[in-house]
Amino acid sequence: MIDKKELYNWCKISPYDLETHKARKTPFQLVKDSGEMGMVMARELADELIAANKDGRTFRAIIPCGPKCWYAPFTAIVNAERISLKNFVVFHMDECLDWEGNLLAENDPYNFKTFMLKYFYGDIDKELAVPDENRYFLEPKTAESIKAEIWRRPVDYCLGGWGQDGHIAYNQARRHPFSQLTLDDLRNASIRIQDNNLDTILTLAQRSFGAAYQFVPPMSITLGVKECLSAKKVRVYSDTGSWKQTALRVALFSTPDVEYPLTLLQEHKDARITATFDTAAHPIFENPDWEFKGINI
Repeated sequence: MIDKKELYNWCKISPYDLETHKARKTPFQLVKDSGEMGMVMARELADELIAANKDGRTFRAIIPCGPKCWYAPFTAIVNAERISLKNFVVFHMDECLDWEGNLLAENDPYNFKTFMLKYFYGDIDKELAVPDENRYFLEPKTAESIKAEIWRRPVDYCLGGWGQDGHIAYNQARRHPFSQLTLDDLRNASIRIQDNNLDTILTLAQRSFGAAYQFVPPMSITLGVKECLSAKKVRVYSDTGSWKQTALRVALFSTPDVEYPLTLLQEHKDARITATFDTAAHPIFENPDWEFKGINI
């Protein structure tokens, strides 16, 4: 468990000091807003693909459904600069499931495949597009074949976001009282189907459905931390503000902690966290007059 006194001290740090803070454990980049972040994400991935094409090599990447701000800039860059995606292999990070572990309705707003077909693949010029056989959508029936394909050759790049508890993909902090994980369990977590945590469901309900938790998918299938952190480069981003703020502070300053999977990024050789100012801010920083009983301020 994260010590509350330590957490208070991390949360009161100015967002302007996060990039250079001497206690920071993972590289961090601060951007102004969603628009700037989308351009950073799109440009970096496009440049990786340009370099791979120049070298004549396949580029294998784990790609999430969200953050959403980079799809349009990425499409514009690929189409304008005529970047071929023929040698781009895409492993989709996760997918939502109903209470029986089945796929959602095609037009459910949490159907990640439908979303990605429309916003990630949909507007790329056909002559540049990722071939259908290079698109690996994670489903219960594809889990084992995708696992085998990921480990067949190294993954070059993992792009993602993080959740309110610092989960990467759907690698949530496990809260089952009779089935606790160690850090090694988390490090070695692989592809699996799971129940979504109650806090994940409530957070997504507030974000997407006016707190109507009844419409949030109760289960998911996800790549594990092991697959995500196997990539040569890991880049995680967030522009969703308040519900990511505390997990960001923990990721930057805590030692690895099973409650916050994002803290494992500090063990990776080439990882970076990027956040907008609203996500890097924190109400404890903004309210220095607040007092919390039992905390030495």
